[in-house]
Amino acid sequence: MTQWRPSSGPAAAQRRAALLQRARDYFAAHDILAVDTPALSRYAASDPTINSLAVQSALGKKLFLQTSPEFCMKRLLAAGYPDIYSICRVFREGEAGKRHAQEFTLAEWYRLGFDLGQMIDDTLGFIAVCLDKSRLAQQYIQYEYAEAFHEFAGIDVFEVTLEQLRSRCMNDETLQADIGTDRNAGLDLIMSAVIAPRFAQDQLTVVRHYPADQAALARLNGDDERVADRFEVFLGDLELANGYVELSNPLEQQRRMDRDLDIRQVAGREQSPGDPRLIAALEHGLPECAGVAVGVERLHMVFDQTSDIGDVLTFVPEAP
Repeated sequence: MTQWRPSSGPAAAQRRAALLQRARDYFAAHDILAVDTPALSRYAASDPTINSLAVQSALGKKLFLQTSPEFCMKRLLAAGYPDIYSICRVFREGEAGKRHAQEFTLAEWYRLGFDLGQMIDDTLGFIAVCLDKSRLAQQYIQYEYAEAFHEFAGIDVFEVTLEQLRSRCMNDETLQADIGTDRNAGLDLIMSAVIAPRFAQDQLTVVRHYPADQAALARLNGDDERVADRFEVFLGDLELANGYVELSNPLEQQRRMDRDLDIRQVAGREQSPGDPRLIAALEHGLPECAGVAVGVERLHMVFDQTSDIGDVLTFVPEAP
């Protein structure tokens, strides 16, 4: 018989609804405007670590489901919108497992004039409110990215080579194979497999100032251009948030998009030209701002004290 029942029951749905209400109350209390963005775009994500889900329209045009509302939200900011937020469904091809699903919910918001420290504080406050644990916003641990690698893995992130990363994983053949030929992919794997498991289980951990070649959409730090004004927030080894002080230079943004497409080509991944509407918005002028994305299901997992995302989804994704 075909399995028709939902993955979780009404009690989990009630807890999710309450969590989402706390999230919206936080945004309302800080005068952040709710906005909607399209789910479909002619352009896919260029980020080498993210794959977009494609759909075919009746007119024969290939479209892509959004992996984040970020590009559209930046266009809104360039058009004069105030602080804004979106809570929306996003889609990422190939993401599956106990912590990942190809369709999930992001809470994403942008604050005008915020620097890195202010955006980190804002994110911690939001997480604490959503989880109904105010102490989390005060009793947190913070590391520089390079500091975390040095303390927990004995790695100098500015000097380490790809071969040295492989050597660091010589006792784990699967991890060594996963590193492949991408140094940044290797650093990401070391972070998730070696470093994050050492983080405190009952406190939020902030990792900030990622290396410049992992800047993504963040600006470089004004005092040290080896690093970017990017941060992530973890509870234990579970990543909850990823944020930036936003890059506003259109030429640098285009350069990064082109570099990402080159990386995707080498890796044999689908490519799509970078969205020219984002570049046009940056050329018009993106105000100084910072933004962050938080996974709603990840927050729900913490609240319900489960390690399986399937326990907080109403329906787990159907198998292909």
